[in-house]
Parts: sequence; C-alpha cells; structure tokens
Amino acid sequence: MTIRTITEGIYAIGAIDWDRQMFDELITLPQGTSYNAYVIRGSEKTALIDTVDPTKDECYVTNLVQMGLENVDYIIIQHAEQDHAGTLPLLLELFPKTPVLCSEKCKGLLISLLGVSPDRVRIVADDETVSLGDKTLRFMMTPWVHWPETMLTYCMEDEILFSCDLFGSHYATSDLFLSDTATTGILAKRYYAEIMMPFRSSITTYLARLGTIKIETIAPSHGPLIRPATWILDLYRKWTAEETKNSAVLLYVSMHGSTKEMARFLEEALIDNGVGVTVYNVATADSGMMAASLVDASTVIIATPTVLFGPHPAMVSAVYLANAIRPKIRYAAIIGSYGWGGKTVETIKGMLTHIKAEILDPVMKEGAPDEKTRQALLALATTIAEKHRTDPDIST
Repeated sequence: MTIRTITEGIYAIGAIDWDRQMFDELITLPQGTSYNAYVIRGSEKTALIDTVDPTKDECYVTNLVQMGLENVDYIIIQHAEQDHAGTLPLLLELFPKTPVLCSEKCKGLLISLLGVSPDRVRIVADDETVSLGDKTLRFMMTPWVHWPETMLTYCMEDEILFSCDLFGSHYATSDLFLSDTATTGILAKRYYAEIMMPFRSSITTYLARLGTIKIETIAPSHGPLIRPATWILDLYRKWTAEETKNSAVLLYVSMHGSTKEMARFLEEALIDNGVGVTVYNVATADSGMMAASLVDASTVIIATPTVLFGPHPAMVSAVYLANAIRPKIRYAAIIGSYGWGGKTVETIKGMLTHIKAEILDPVMKEGAPDEKTRQALLALATTIAEKHRTDPDIST
C-alpha cells in the first residue's frame, strides 16, 4: 500500500495482504486482508496509530521513510495482537525516544508478547486527550472488542474514529474508502460474526457511547475506511439488537446418506411452513459464511449421524465454533441417525453452553428414515414455524 491521504494531515500507511488465506489458522480470508496503520501530523506534533503484521514490515517502514518522518512524538497502540502491534519493536528502534501510548492491560501484553521495555510505555486513561497542536486525539477504552485491552482513538477536529478491530472487515482492496457496499457488507458481517459477536453485549454499550459524538469517518484496522460512518454503525446496531429473522440455519453432515435425507426433508418442510432456511454441509462449508448466517437467524438445526457413541467429529467442531461465537439464536433442534445407540443428543446439548436457546424435541432414527421419521420432522418444522410466528423478537 502506498501513502494515501485521508484528509489534511492524516494519512494511511498500512499494507494490503492479497495472499493471506487464513487468520489464526482458524478464520478463512476469501478476499485477503489489510493491516491499516495511520499517521496524524498536527501543527506541533506527530502521532502514529498502530503498526502492521510483521510479514509486511518492509512495506510499512518504506512508507515511513518516504514520508520523511525524522521525529515522531507518540506511537499509539490500540491492540496488542501481532497484526496491529507486531512491527512495534522495529518501530521503537527507529524512534528510540518516542513513547508508546496504550491502555493499562495493553502495556502488559506488549511486554509479554513482544518484549517491549516497560519504560517505553505510557498508560493512557479513558477519555484522556493529547494535543498535536491543531489536532486533538481522545482515547476511548473498549475492553473485550475483542481482547481485554482494546481502545479506540478519536480525532476530534476531523471527526475520524480510529476504531481498531471494531467495524472492520478482512478485505484486501485498493480502495481507500468504502466503494462496494455489497462486497464489504458481506465481509463485514463475516468479520462481525467470527470476531465481534461473542462480545455483543459490550459492543451494544460502546455503540451507545459512540452515538454521543459526531463521527464522519471510521478508520478500522482492517478493510476500507467508511464514510459516511452511519453505514456500518447502522449495520452493527441491527446485528447487536435482540431481534432475529424468520430463518433457520441447518448444519448437517452425513456418512451414508440417512442424515442428509432427513436434513433435506426438514429443509423442504420448513420452506413449506414459511421459514427461510440456509443449509451447510459442515464437512466442506466455509465456516465464515456459517457464522455470518447465524448472526440474525432464529433457529439452528444440528443434523448429525452418530460415530461410535457421539456426534460426527466434523459436527463437534461446527457446534463448538457456533457456541463460541454466541449467536442470538432462540431455538435449537438436533436430528440425525445412528446405528446402535450412543449419546449424540446429550453431547450436543452439553456443548451449547453459550447459546441461550430453547432446545426442541430431537428427532433421532436408528438406520434410514422411514414414514414415522418424516412425520416427526414435519411436526418439528411446524413447531419451529409456530415459534417464529409467536415470538415477539422475531421479525416475520
């Protein structure tokens, strides 16, 4: 990424990573990502906000050199994770007298993760400001978005919110500002689902606080900058609200076809009952798309065969991830087939500790589904449709 001007005195100097396909060996990146870092040049002082992933340190340092920054007054680190702060040790060598400004918890993590010397770090408080002359930076503590040490930085005069991971998207794009709302909307929803949704209650509080200041531009740590900011703020308000849609997510895996047959029969029955359905074969599906579908769905259906005495390992992984991201699912159902017994239903119920959903009666069949099984699945579809119609928090 070259040096690009956001507004007078404020520049983007991060890096685009077109090739990265996985994040944390967990999150797929179908469109790559970016590591956004910023320079703010006031009339009296200069500040850097965040660095880049160490794999892109050459690009970052080249941009700094091209800007001719002989002196920097502050290095602001909003989040200690390596894709934000990984180049900090190199930066401290380039600017040996410049202090690092961060939250109290972030200081400890910078020391333990990156070996930063404690005497290089200055802790800032919530609502504390620093003046760069004609630009004032205000720090806002936002713990658990998505680590316990995160904070945001607000440039008061330019009404720019440097939002760290909040409001971001894993998206490698040459556009500095949001231009393709369709693509960015999908990627931002994936990002919210996989990274932010577990902290929905905290984010709701921060959204209310952000509603008290005027924000023209949001400059996140990943993806394009967003102007006007209301586009992503409105989406986050919708995603974090209690209301869900008249839709179900059906996760299935099948070994010899019996569970797949049950899943497809239930899919059609739900559609016939007016319930929207999204179906994923967890053995091959994109986990990011599954997570995004769970953001505003009302029901999740887990369809799995029994392997030995419990659910299929691929479904165990899918259920673990679904539980970890804490969607606002209101109802859950378990269906599937088995050979000689087992504790599939009990195991899955025990895994749903963070999904505060009503567990509906399961439909489990020894061997291939028969007419009795199909009648039970029809009854389950009717129950789900009725629950959706009568639940005041589900929009129909």
